[in-house]
Amino acid sequence: MILFVAALMLLFEPRVSSTSSSLETQIFQYIDDHQNEFIENLKDWVAVKSDSVQPAFRKEVTRMMELTADRLRALGTSVMLVNQLPDGQSLPAVLAELGKDPHKPTVCFYGHVDVQPAKKEDGWKTDPYTLTEIDGNLYGRGATDNKGPVLAWINAVETFRALKLVECGEKDLHSGTFGGIIHEPMTDLIALLDSLVNMSGHILIPGIYDDVATLTEEEKQLDESIEYDLEEHKTIAGVNKFLYDTKEDILLHLWRYPCLSIHGIEGAFYEPGIKTVIPSKVIGKFSIRQVPHMALATVEKQVTQYLEEVFSKRNSSNKLKVSMPMGTMPWIADIKKPMYLAAKTAIKTVFGEEPDMIQDGSTIPIARMFQNETRKSVMMLPIGAADAGEHSQNEKISRYNYIQGTKLFASFFLEISKFHGQLQEASNTTSVPTEEP
Repeated sequence: MILFVAALMLLFEPRVSSTSSSLETQIFQYIDDHQNEFIENLKDWVAVKSDSVQPAFRKEVTRMMELTADRLRALGTSVMLVNQLPDGQSLPAVLAELGKDPHKPTVCFYGHVDVQPAKKEDGWKTDPYTLTEIDGNLYGRGATDNKGPVLAWINAVETFRALKLVECGEKDLHSGTFGGIIHEPMTDLIALLDSLVNMSGHILIPGIYDDVATLTEEEKQLDESIEYDLEEHKTIAGVNKFLYDTKEDILLHLWRYPCLSIHGIEGAFYEPGIKTVIPSKVIGKFSIRQVPHMALATVEKQVTQYLEEVFSKRNSSNKLKVSMPMGTMPWIADIKKPMYLAAKTAIKTVFGEEPDMIQDGSTIPIARMFQNETRKSVMMLPIGAADAGEHSQNEKISRYNYIQGTKLFASFFLEISKFHGQLQEASNTTSVPTEEP
């Protein structure tokens, strides 16, 4: 279950000047003056245990959805709660719309306000559901993924409103009795998982790399221009060595090649202490990150055939079942679209630096769905840092990123308005044809 909020905004008068530095100053000053209020709002949201993984928190997920809807209504939006997406999935969603003038530029932003499970005993330094500021960082489950960024968008719209810039199975066995004389499910599973990838991170499934798109010269140039500190990345990851030693190899394996990660084993004893049982059923969980032009059906067939072949060689009396409960096609955007140019300008305005155009392995299936359904450009515009710890203990977003991110989204609105005005001017300009002699 994934709860998300999508708000369709029709915001700006196209008459905003391209030299509106005083307007930006006014907007940014408002955001600075209200940053503590924005952080208090984030604290209220983080306090809601909207864990969509565990059924026990289902009521909290519903409460979070209602809080989100209320906040959007306060902006003057029309709000609709739905439980059915265009692709047939039954998921709760909040859809909000502000304005209906088809002659004004439209910005649609998306984010989710459900969170991953979190417990203090998992290794958190603070209560995961109490937003806590330490050394300029705001710790709390959902602070960076994704309640903080959703609120930053809402904060930006709220700023425009305030400044009047917007129109309104079987038993387990004892190892002492049966160990050494049966085919143990855990032993089979470990062998299967071990067969998937080698020591260099190379996936061992035959044919898995066959459909990977060829690296273009333009992509090579983009990668070369990216500022990347290998040692800093090691520090963020908490390791002293990567599988690869050069920036080029690291970026290629992060963004251009598929990777396989093992995530867990269900059915095994994992609590503190000793329990010498042989589990009767275990489930290994792993993922393969897709890249262009891999096809889900092909990958599923390759994985299934390979694991069945490896398992058959073990001559085990156990049974193997391979399934793919979730699959998402890779998605890549055209960074030459006006939306990206507007975002680059906004980033330069707020942060004073040209942004790097990167790819990422995070799974955000809604991006491709939005692009297919609307036939419009989709862009990822994150404000969290690489060390934000989304999905893990001590998740955080820095005060700086949260507030500057709000300014970024506000500046992005202005840039979109400028582009829209320029397009209108161009469409209104006509040339007078001359007669040929």
